[in-house]
Amino acid sequence: MKRSLLYPAVALLLTCCKANDKAIPADTLARVGNDVFTRSDLQKSIPAGMSPDDSTTFAKAYLRNWIETRLVERVAANEVDMEMIDRLTSEYRDELIMSQYRRAMAQQADNADFAEDSLRAYFEAHANEFKLERPMLKGIYLKVPVEADNLRQIKRLYRSDRPADMDKLEKAANNSAIHYDYFRDKWIDWEQIENRIPIDFDARTLADIAGKRYLETDAQGFTYLLSISDYLPAGTAMPYEAARPIVLERLLNLRRRAYDSRLRNDLYNRALDDGTLVIY
Repeated sequence: MKRSLLYPAVALLLTCCKANDKAIPADTLARVGNDVFTRSDLQKSIPAGMSPDDSTTFAKAYLRNWIETRLVERVAANEVDMEMIDRLTSEYRDELIMSQYRRAMAQQADNADFAEDSLRAYFEAHANEFKLERPMLKGIYLKVPVEADNLRQIKRLYRSDRPADMDKLEKAANNSAIHYDYFRDKWIDWEQIENRIPIDFDARTLADIAGKRYLETDAQGFTYLLSISDYLPAGTAMPYEAARPIVLERLLNLRRRAYDSRLRNDLYNRALDDGTLVIY
């Protein structure tokens, strides 16, 4: 596709090379001094899936940018300190190589898992740093058509705390519910439920619902049911389950920094030992 879209784009480009100049590649589209821009260079640059019109627009703009960049470089070479530019380029290249290597080595260190006890120990030692930005809750959420034959049964079962009733609720929900989420055994972000119920909630409304434990409302031919078995408002201490991903990322960052420091020191000492590095 890219090749087929390329030809109408190339046909509209202004080529700056001479047809009888054998020193210039045959597919050259433009030349600025000794720098040439070829059809293959352009082909590599055009994103896949473009329409012919879009590819033409992109190709013309890309070639124009290439030409302007080279022209500015030629003029700037007489106005700026090129030795400084070369030095900065070299320093950036060295830093990029070192950074990429250290990142690759650090990723290997990430493969080792943290013991759950280590995660919990860090969480408990820094518990005051983990606060909820949004409410969290445990419970049950259902969306059921108002004409469902077993709606009355579902309304009775979703309020129950008996395991046997939960089994019955799951079967009843599978038969008629549009949505059925059971999360009495885990904390979830309130936002996941709020976006499913057509009510304008605020902190006070949610606190009232949490106090009553149940919400039932009808809208647009559906009954929305929410049972809240546990609730944590925003600003309170974050439960471990919610904090665990944050704890894990923190410990990974600490490990990466420690590994990076060891890597640099090891390379330094190894170079001293084998004579690669000599300090006068």
